[in-house]
Amino acid sequence: MRLLVVEDDRTLNKQIVTALEQAGYAVDAAMDGEEGQFLGETEPYDAIILDLGLPKVDGVSVLTAWRREGRKTPVIILTARDRWSDKVQGFDAGADDYVTKPFHMEELLARVRALLRRSAGHATSEISCGPVKLDTRSGRVAVDGNPVKLTSHEYRLLSYLMHHMGRIVSRGELTEHLYDQDFDRDSNTIEVFIGRLRKKLGVDIIQTVRGLGYLLDASQAQATQAQTKT
Repeated sequence: MRLLVVEDDRTLNKQIVTALEQAGYAVDAAMDGEEGQFLGETEPYDAIILDLGLPKVDGVSVLTAWRREGRKTPVIILTARDRWSDKVQGFDAGADDYVTKPFHMEELLARVRALLRRSAGHATSEISCGPVKLDTRSGRVAVDGNPVKLTSHEYRLLSYLMHHMGRIVSRGELTEHLYDQDFDRDSNTIEVFIGRLRKKLGVDIIQTVRGLGYLLDASQAQATQAQTKT
């Protein structure tokens, strides 16, 4: 998953970015509303953390502009303001969640995980596809109950595919959502990581749709699992 952090406090911005990266996300950062609005309009983020009290363009104006253009990226409002009227203004502008400073980083991470789950239609922290289970809270992956050790890039790839089960995901989309803005992107590496994932998982749940991309189909995974057991 690829996230954007728009926060003008350099120390807090860095703390949030570091925590998100350690949690396995690709993260871009902006220090003011003008840059944040531009990135939100031009890059395909899975979620955005947006401060309200920003220089150049305030957070509510940025969010209002995104929603007016029809951008549906989930947004968590981050602000030092604690008046109920500010919260209402943020929600009315199109925010999906709200965190008031000061906050515990674990709370923010939990809200990000929940927001990503809800936007993908998942109700709990554990996502399953046949025998494969991915726990977004702990970052653990298991096949038939047996833990599977993945690298950070392998985990990001599997997590994105599992959040979007039942839909064909192109290599280009995976490249855009797995790497931050400064990463030297090469869509060919996606094929390498897909191959590694298939080998480590040991089950055929990632289908290649020729000319289009990759698909995780839960029904196909269950059928494969049933055949294996028989």
